[in-house]
Amino acid sequence: MTESGAGGTAPYPDAARARLVTSYEACELADLARAAVPIGEHELHPDGTTRTPGAVLAHAARVLAAAQRFLEAAAVFERAGGADWQLIGAVLDMSPHTAQMRFATPEAAFRKELHAPESTHPGHTADEMTSLRAHMTREPLETALDLDDWVLRHVDGNDDLGTAPVSGGLTREHPQQHTDKPP
Repeated sequence: MTESGAGGTAPYPDAARARLVTSYEACELADLARAAVPIGEHELHPDGTTRTPGAVLAHAARVLAAAQRFLEAAAVFERAGGADWQLIGAVLDMSPHTAQMRFATPEAAFRKELHAPESTHPGHTADEMTSLRAHMTREPLETALDLDDWVLRHVDGNDDLGTAPVSGGLTREHPQQHTDKPP
């Protein structure tokens, strides 16, 4: 699905694309954390010890890694939206230099993903995420609509998020009007 209808990507600002990646990372984190809440019927021995040593810890490590990706995506979004390293450092209670050292690489990776060809990184697990993120940045509306569905499936009843809780907030750049059009 290409969003311009003519084979190109609709004009979304980099910050909107970065916010969408942040939404995706939050969705992944929420799903991982939610999966850790139930205690499986056969997870514990009668004495309360685990039947699968290390399984809960391994899951917690995956949640922590997802939280780190969410934090990185949020920092990249803030940078794409105009925040300087001073603000990011202040929010995270670290020096601007430390913030830059921590988040410059994810920011550069995001900027690279904006311009990566569709066929980049086929077939490798580590590269699948890069390819997925590159796809999200190229096809933001498609991703936003998927996230709309996810949010609406997880509404707590009192939330009035409307029918487009993600895609409704996805802003587009306004094409500049050309004055050299024929009358």
